[in-house]
Amino acid sequence: MPTQKSTDNQLELLTESPSTQVSRRKFLGYVGLSSALLATVATSCDKNDDNDGRVNLGSGDIGILNYAYALEQLEAAFYTKVISSLYSGITATEQAYLTDIRDHEVAHREFFKAALGSSAIPALEVNFSSIDFGNRASVLGAAKAFEDLGVAAYNGAGKLIVSPDYLLLAGKIVSVEARHAALIRDLISNGSFADNTVIDANGLDMQKAPSEVLAAAGTYIVTPINASNLPTS
Repeated sequence: MPTQKSTDNQLELLTESPSTQVSRRKFLGYVGLSSALLATVATSCDKNDDNDGRVNLGSGDIGILNYAYALEQLEAAFYTKVISSLYSGITATEQAYLTDIRDHEVAHREFFKAALGSSAIPALEVNFSSIDFGNRASVLGAAKAFEDLGVAAYNGAGKLIVSPDYLLLAGKIVSVEARHAALIRDLISNGSFADNTVIDANGLDMQKAPSEVLAAAGTYIVTPINASNLPTS
């Protein structure tokens, strides 16, 4: 299990790695999380595998953090693939935007992995065979679906979180996911960043329960997941 010092060092390395633009954005510095929060998570060890081979997210707040970690693994894997095999006709601006989003999602994924320590679920297997990474419409359409799903997932999980520190973390991350969603929507159709498919009549972002989100994400996540121990209220 990582010590607090080693966990802090991992997060610092993330922000300074020359292979990404995370240092420029100082994303993890922006997210910020107290030493007490990291220490609490790192010492909460849940069993992460079932006898039937499914990955068990766990229960309580740790389960919710693993739920978020699973989604960040999916998004990070997707954008990593996008940047490693750029679609035909991509502009320099689009490449820069998508690279920034990739770096944010990788930072999210690595943050949860470090913070959860031995309570973290393992790396998940994903399958993006239904996405044509050489086609702009296919890539941006998938990106839109992932980002909208991510925002709805964090919104739906907020009421299930007990710790105010964890709720603060979720709020900081969902705001970044919403920025991604707005950008992707505008790349597809300018001015569509907040239409009525994601914003309700009260001007609020929509939310989805973990069961709905995991059902949708299951199109791409190959690893079987057991979310039965997550809180429901």
